[in-house]
Amino acid sequence: MPKNVGCLSVLNDLYTLILGDDLRERSRLVNSNEKVEINHGPTLVIHGGAGTIVRENYSVQKEYLDALKESLMAGHRILLSGGNSIDAVEAAVRIMEDCPLFNAGKGSVFTIGGKNELESSIMIGTSNHPAGASTLLHTVKNPITLAKTLLLDPENPHVFLGGIVAEEYAEKKGLEIVDPSYFWTKKRWKQHLEGLEKDNNNYLEMDSSPYPMGTVGAVAVDKNGIIATATSTGGMNNKKDGRIGDTPLIACGTWADNETCGVSGTGNGEFFIRYGIAQDVSSRMRYLGESVDEAAYNVIKNLGKVGGGGGVIALDKYGKVAMPFNTSGMYRGYIRVSDGIPNVYI
Repeated sequence: MPKNVGCLSVLNDLYTLILGDDLRERSRLVNSNEKVEINHGPTLVIHGGAGTIVRENYSVQKEYLDALKESLMAGHRILLSGGNSIDAVEAAVRIMEDCPLFNAGKGSVFTIGGKNELESSIMIGTSNHPAGASTLLHTVKNPITLAKTLLLDPENPHVFLGGIVAEEYAEKKGLEIVDPSYFWTKKRWKQHLEGLEKDNNNYLEMDSSPYPMGTVGAVAVDKNGIIATATSTGGMNNKKDGRIGDTPLIACGTWADNETCGVSGTGNGEFFIRYGIAQDVSSRMRYLGESVDEAAYNVIKNLGKVGGGGGVIALDKYGKVAMPFNTSGMYRGYIRVSDGIPNVYI
């Protein structure tokens, strides 16, 4: 891990304390006569945004597939070494935040006022639902690390911080702070100007370029069966300054529950907020008895029925993966410790 976030090593010791009851319960089940489903073992699934990905742009997709593989391998190395799921999803998302291809961190889109406003969230699937989230960030290089710090900090009583207070907190905790100009990229500025000319704020319709304007996210399950989810974004192209999307809102863009699944979403955030998309997948599993792929598919199908566009990645405690979407494409992939093969798709 980079030196600037080395201070988190102390906070990571709290992970074991957070997981205590869940680990004991898992041990009880293994030693009982209860039915045990086929377990694929530690698994990581990621997405790099959903939207309109037209066929003539496929010639430039290799860059994205390579970046997705790099993200998968970053998280895979942690799971392979016996590390925990929250570290794995943070590592995977940081790769995409640092890559200008994706709409998160370095590659974030602009607000209507020409600013980059970033947001993120992270969650562990234990019974007490620990989570951390941040929004309206202009200077925090890796918003996902800020979300993780908030979650693990024993002195922090809050799930969600935003704006200047969140940035001051990040600097106090030793996270890397950058000048707002760090997030400027030529292609995103071009999209910003084109959006102003079209007077169109529906980024899922506007995004006929190969550059996704959605969100990045990761879900992992570790050797202990603990699920963690992380999501990060620059938001909607030409959103109003101060707009907060679904990404930092627990249950909307991010969810994790060891007994059902972890979910990270990408798409039209207003719909994800109004319909509680991420938790809806988990609820269908819990109350309707659906599998993770059935639940995720039905949620995205229903999202389309009300006019919402996007997709989710979902992962259950047995390492079963679901990656449905109702747009023309979604950058996505998964990897399992059992074979170490990064599977990536558009």
